[in-house]
Amino acid sequence: MAELKKKLGKKDAQTSISDLASRIHFSEKEGRIWLDDQRMVLLHSSALGVLRRELIDSFGIDEARGLITRVGYNSGSHDADLARKLRSSATPLEAIMLGPKLHMLEGVARVEPVRLDVDVERGLFSGEFNWHGSVEAEEHIHAYGIGAGTACWQQVAYASGFVSRFMGRPVMFREVQCMAHGAPHCVIVGKPVEEWSEAEVDLRALRADSLTSGLSVANRPAAAESPQSLLDDVDVVGVSAGFNAVCHMVRRAARTQATVLFLGESGVGKEVLARSLHRISPRAQGPFVALNCAALPEELIESELFGVEKGAFTGAHTSRPGRFERADGGTLFLDEIGILSWPAQGKLLRALQEREVERVGGTKACKVDVRVVAATNLDLREAVKQGEFREDLFFRLNVLPIHVPPLRERREDIPVFMNHFLHKFNHRDGRVVSGFTGRAIDALLAYHWPGNIRELENLVERGVVLASDEGAIDTTHLFVGGESVEGEWLTLNRDGSLRATSAAVQTEAPDPCATERLGQRVLAMLGEAKDAEITPLNEVESALITSAMKRTNGNQSAAARLLGLSRAQLMYRLKTLQRDEDTDA
Repeated sequence: MAELKKKLGKKDAQTSISDLASRIHFSEKEGRIWLDDQRMVLLHSSALGVLRRELIDSFGIDEARGLITRVGYNSGSHDADLARKLRSSATPLEAIMLGPKLHMLEGVARVEPVRLDVDVERGLFSGEFNWHGSVEAEEHIHAYGIGAGTACWQQVAYASGFVSRFMGRPVMFREVQCMAHGAPHCVIVGKPVEEWSEAEVDLRALRADSLTSGLSVANRPAAAESPQSLLDDVDVVGVSAGFNAVCHMVRRAARTQATVLFLGESGVGKEVLARSLHRISPRAQGPFVALNCAALPEELIESELFGVEKGAFTGAHTSRPGRFERADGGTLFLDEIGILSWPAQGKLLRALQEREVERVGGTKACKVDVRVVAATNLDLREAVKQGEFREDLFFRLNVLPIHVPPLRERREDIPVFMNHFLHKFNHRDGRVVSGFTGRAIDALLAYHWPGNIRELENLVERGVVLASDEGAIDTTHLFVGGESVEGEWLTLNRDGSLRATSAAVQTEAPDPCATERLGQRVLAMLGEAKDAEITPLNEVESALITSAMKRTNGNQSAAARLLGLSRAQLMYRLKTLQRDEDTDA
């Protein structure tokens, strides 16, 4: 514990509970309480106990634990956003320590840090905390007495959600000691998901539905041996409330024969959800046939959907079945259905109503047993109003609409996807990229993601290609395609007040004039007079590196952040300096 206090130094003491408490605002007229920009409520601890007991008695302990766990993860992720704003210039270690302080400010427990080792760029995290007076444990004891299991489900998940945001990969905490089974206080231990063994119970609680793999698929051997792209595989990861709601809808839809319409922006994973729906439905043994309506010219749509008879037109040398016939007994997925031409819409409507198709050039109808699942990124209701989409077809497709939220509305899932794709491309390309720098994690969480999951996958792939072996992905590896990243941050003034500032990630080459000005400032700092002798560059570099290493007690990752370098770049310079010293000796 003494070593941890030494690591944190004076900076951590500056952000005390009173500093955070100044962010709480009460509006008597509006009946609202705010913690920075997040609305809060005061709730009796006994009410939490009643809710907890009702959930356990009504749904069983496993279901209740899952619900309470997911609430905690969501809360921790939201508090991490506040911490990111307050300590935008802090090291991950310092920023992570805001979590325990927010926990105490919110009246959950008194948190005592025992051990905390963080290296974001290498993906290393190991932490241990003591909780004194846990409200969750106290209420559990009040309702059920001392038992054999742990009880602080919400608080443990809060820690997981909070820390995962700063690490850029899923970190899971586990309660190893609890007041609920007679211990004097509660103890939690956290580390990356992949490092836990026999953690299925903990991970299952974070999955709202077995359709999703929750925090990560990395704990499953098959996925680790052959990782695949999320958009090409039935494995789905995510823990956000919006994502879990979609999984529930998919699960309910899979039990029926209803037509499903997936709505959402391009790249949110509509096809992978459609494939998952088929996989868990009674039609799983039948074929899954997909057709991207936007990928075919208008004159071929009809033959692709319904098939063609030999001699129906020039070039039709053989008869062939269409997608409806090929999907008989299974599922037909029609992607980008909003762009279908008016004639094609009419023929599709008839096929859906009559459950039969007629090949182009054919003379008889063929009965088909097909479940249709469609997807579009267009507003079909607006298209109906504009006369661009048939109203009767829209109502036929809109039996069970499922809206898939964009990635920017479920930022809790971003660290999960970052980890998922990093493992995938490391394995595919034989790379050993260790993780992401703090700057890269901040930028990825602040980015608007117009291309959603597909764009995130492409950026991580780009980062793996450009980053050095055993190094970390930085912003200079990610945002080289003209992307613009801006975020709102809070800065502490000298008088203790906070002001909002805008921060942007540099995505272009540095300004030569700015570089020249920087050089002038360095010379001024070295006290250069007009006729003074200029200090050689290698001596300046050596002095800066030595100073940074002393300031961070030899922590290479922290020193690299101070110098604006990647860890690999700093290690290269350290080896060069050591080699020069050996040569001089």
